[in-house]
Amino acid sequence: MKVILLGATGMVGQGVLRECLLDPQVETVLAIGRSPTGQQHEKLQEIVFDNLSDLSPVENRLSGYDACFFCRGVSAVGMKEEAYRRVTYDLTVSVAATLLKANPAMTFIYVSGSGTDSTERGRVTWGRVKGRTENALLRMPFRAAYMFRPGYIQPLHGIRTKTKWYRAVYAMMSPLYPLWKRLVPNYVTTTENIGRAMLRVAKEGFPKHVLENQDINRIFGDPS
Repeated sequence: MKVILLGATGMVGQGVLRECLLDPQVETVLAIGRSPTGQQHEKLQEIVFDNLSDLSPVENRLSGYDACFFCRGVSAVGMKEEAYRRVTYDLTVSVAATLLKANPAMTFIYVSGSGTDSTERGRVTWGRVKGRTENALLRMPFRAAYMFRPGYIQPLHGIRTKTKWYRAVYAMMSPLYPLWKRLVPNYVTTTENIGRAMLRVAKEGFPKHVLENQDINRIFGDPS
């Protein structure tokens, strides 16, 4: 299997990249982003490209892939809806359209989040925009498209978020993860669970096209 990964330097993307590189069935991982991953591996190829909303200059390098794992995202905190829509909906749909043209038999997996609003009419900006993005992707004629909606994500294996204030939050929250896992297992997961679940869904499919946090964990019996 050959995989395209967007958002490989983010917390979720780091976890997905790790699992892809460990999986013997993954032949190649092409990481596309605005900054390099800083990793060296025989399977890993990278395109460092500033304007992700227009991949046409590198389109000749995007064909022959079986799956795309879209893990790129930004916080909506402090952003107006129009700006958040541009970097979430507009960019994601543009990337997906380019990849679909190059790989019509591709499986596309998108990470949104628990609370995403499929009706696109809710009061929460990020939920509406993510819902609109999910709906647009599900309408595209990929071989299959799946939306992942994790809740709280526990980073494992030394993975850290790049965002400073997120790092402070995780420093406080991480010690409580074992307790949350016992009390509210349907609302917490790990970077490892997400990466392994993405790979399995890309290979084997899944009955649902929108996977909530509990679905992600159940794919591997929550091995964290």
